[in-house]
Amino acid sequence: MKILIDFFPILLFFGAYKVYDIYVGTAVLMGATAVQMALIYAIDRKLQTMHRITLALVLVFGTLTLALHDERFIKWKPTVLYAAMSIGLAVAVWGMRKNFLKALLGSQLELPEPVWHRLNIAWIAYCAFMAASNAYVVMYFSTEFWVNFKLWGYVFPLTFLIGQGFYIAPHLRESDSPESGPTP
Repeated sequence: MKILIDFFPILLFFGAYKVYDIYVGTAVLMGATAVQMALIYAIDRKLQTMHRITLALVLVFGTLTLALHDERFIKWKPTVLYAAMSIGLAVAVWGMRKNFLKALLGSQLELPEPVWHRLNIAWIAYCAFMAASNAYVVMYFSTEFWVNFKLWGYVFPLTFLIGQGFYIAPHLRESDSPESGPTP
């Protein structure tokens, strides 16, 4: 169910764009994202920082797109989001010597410090790649191509997350508590 909640705004945006245009698609995206966040809040009783940032960017860039009747705003939103994430993680790890990824997920995953560090670096690189790829598509391709890229571009995050799962899986086994005894 959670995966449906994650994908339904982009699917509704894609459908509205195909049937109508980028402006109707943008309005649908704004409404669907608000509903998505309400559902997440109803399930988890909180919104994580990333959820709040995503909602704010969709609403701000969507409003600018609709008010100024300029599709560039909604098209640049993913670049701004991913670039901010990449820069934020980089400044935290290299400037402040903090691992925000561990701060966010450390209560859910017990991993060795070097693994947390490599995951953080991987997220910095991934977010930079996603920001650059979206910027490239926005600058050099049509809106039609960009919308298709947004839908089919979900291959990138899925691949990244699956790869990340394979990477951390052996380390999760290593971090089992000693009380559980050796595994046969």
